[in-house]
Amino acid sequence: MTAVLTAIVLLPAAASALLLCLPRRAPRAVCLGVWVAVSAVVLALTLVVWAGYRAGEGIQYETYAQWIPSAGIGYHVGVDGLSLPLLAMTGVLFLACACYAWRETRRVRDFAALFLLLETTCLGLFAALDLILFFVFFDLSIVAMYFIIAGWGHRGAARAALKFFLYTFIGSLALLLGFIGLYLAADPHTFDMVALTRENPLAGRSAYGALVLLAIGVGLAVKTPTVPFHTWLPPAHTEAPAEGSAILAGVLLKMGTYGFLRIAMPMLPQAWRGYALVFVVVGVVSVLYGALVALAQSEFKRMIAYTSVNHMGYIVLAIGAAAAAGTDPADARRLAVTGATFQMVSHGLLTGALFLLAGALYERGRTYDMAAYSGVAARAPVFAALTGVAVFGSLGLPGFSGFIAEFQILTGSLGPRPVATALAVVGILLTAALLLRALQRMFLGPLRLPDSAGDSLAFADVRAHEGVAIVPLLALAVVLGLMPRFVLDVIEPASRGVLELLAR
Repeated sequence: MTAVLTAIVLLPAAASALLLCLPRRAPRAVCLGVWVAVSAVVLALTLVVWAGYRAGEGIQYETYAQWIPSAGIGYHVGVDGLSLPLLAMTGVLFLACACYAWRETRRVRDFAALFLLLETTCLGLFAALDLILFFVFFDLSIVAMYFIIAGWGHRGAARAALKFFLYTFIGSLALLLGFIGLYLAADPHTFDMVALTRENPLAGRSAYGALVLLAIGVGLAVKTPTVPFHTWLPPAHTEAPAEGSAILAGVLLKMGTYGFLRIAMPMLPQAWRGYALVFVVVGVVSVLYGALVALAQSEFKRMIAYTSVNHMGYIVLAIGAAAAAGTDPADARRLAVTGATFQMVSHGLLTGALFLLAGALYERGRTYDMAAYSGVAARAPVFAALTGVAVFGSLGLPGFSGFIAEFQILTGSLGPRPVATALAVVGILLTAALLLRALQRMFLGPLRLPDSAGDSLAFADVRAHEGVAIVPLLALAVVLGLMPRFVLDVIEPASRGVLELLAR
């Protein structure tokens, strides 16, 4: 069964290579059918892994093979309670995007191949247990997303894609420097994440540990992104195709926050405890800044992009507060870390759905400008209802996964960081205000549509391929909001393990 994880990681890349071997004039249905089928198989295999996973027993489904033995680099993959929920979320989102793209007509073979390659990079990063393997997948995800934005985005896509690439590539170089610092500190030298976590090579070396944490922290903060490293995100989201925006927000941003939990906290516990307040401040600033700037946006998609900065800020706040909350691993710190991990999954589902809905809006009206729309609910009631569900889920209404995540984050952070947590609550109020205002402006009142939409009769309600992609994401958000136990049972033992490592 250990080979099943390698199959999950590499199957999309193999399918991508197969698609590129087909002639450019290959039937559109064949390329899209391969994309949907492979994504469905990957999700099915991930569910098999979940069914066989034993919560609380550490890393499972491990596979190791020497890659560059002279440098201590190997192909080492495995899953635990931190990575398994993110693997499952990745599989769900990529399948949703494959279904959503069913009516795509522009260079379909290349589009499908790039998304399959991107899926391998995302799955591989969450499964990686070697720092260089993590870095390889981290970097390749930048390349695949660059071509998706530049090749299938809107009019300003080339500039947005270049900014995205340069920002995140610089961040990845900083990350690599931090990884080399960990490698040089270990005795014997190794990039193996399990060995580095066990050995804690920077214990007692405060200056060295601070420099390594700075490099890793900057690299992951750019990817997350947190303020002030967020400026690449809004243009990338605005110009990307809907499927690209959904994956960028739903999966790629989680690479940064996952890296904090997988690498920075357990491998640099002393440095993390010493500088945890910095992460708390960065998290709160991101929460408030993201909400305030989102409130000022006139474009629906750009507003959603800034709410991602806001939601990622809650995660950074939680993992920063976790380093200051007492000494008992069973106390509020576990709630904070568990809530941060649950927020990654919840945000992926809800924001992925919102970006797909934004894409459907653009397809009909050819603009994201919220002032161009009014009374859309009268013409497209199902579209309005789905958008309403996604919005209420994103603002943390009870009954949705966002409430479970934010409740745990705020409960776990309030004791150690009461002022920061109180400010974060203000961010929730701002987010509710901006999302509800957008709903009211676009969907209520007299009917008004952009001139580019033509006759109002042309503004269609949700189409079959859109519904197949969006409804399951929102349904999962409701299921996780009402019955979160099956996911929390997987996450909580892993959160406890991270906190035990952090307490060293």
